Amino acid sequence: MGNITWIPVSTRQQVDDIAARSETLPCLILKHSTTCSISAMAKYRLEDDWPFGTDELEAYYLDLLSHRDVSAYIAEKFSVHHESPQILLIRNGDCFFDASHFDITIPEIREAL
Repeated sequence: MGNITWIPVSTRQQVDDIAARSETLPCLILKHSTTCSISAMAKYRLEDDWPFGTDELEAYYLDLLSHRDVSAYIAEKFSVHHESPQILLIRNGDCFFDASHFDITIPEIREAL
């Protein structure tokens, strides 16, 4: 497919909404630093090869430099150590997989799902 539709995240309420949405459909959150070249590469690799339809996996994007409080809330809510870049896969309100830096790959996401 190669076409990802990012849903921007900027509030704690949206994080709670994602947890609720994940009861129906798995959700991915990308915590992205807009000034980091590794983060840019991770985001590009996802966008370049994205094989999932919106009925398989919803993709959310957090600009963590603009929303540090939301990034901290995500780490707290889903009991994960904050990293950047980082992806979290959420299902049934819980994070069941997370990866950071060069471990952010489509094969890893596919295997986790």
